[in-house]
Amino acid sequence: MSPKQDNHELEADKKRRIIHDYLYKVMELNPDLYYSSTAEVAREVHLMIKEHKNRMPVEEQALFRKLTVRDVEVILSFH
Repeated sequence: MSPKQDNHELEADKKRRIIHDYLYKVMELNPDLYYSSTAEVAREVHLMIKEHKNRMPVEEQALFRKLTVRDVEVILSFH
């Protein structure tokens, strides 16, 4: 594996971990989302990430700069 590929995998893992952290925060605030579709949960997680992005470290902000609801949905679907 090349260093560039290793770095990409590390970034993907970090993004996945952070998204799951936000998933747990969203679920604490709204437990009824447990019964919602992945698309609806992804919208809520995406919204929370966007609301908190300015409080994230710069390197994490860069990870989420181009994040879409669909990206969150795909990551959550593999959970």
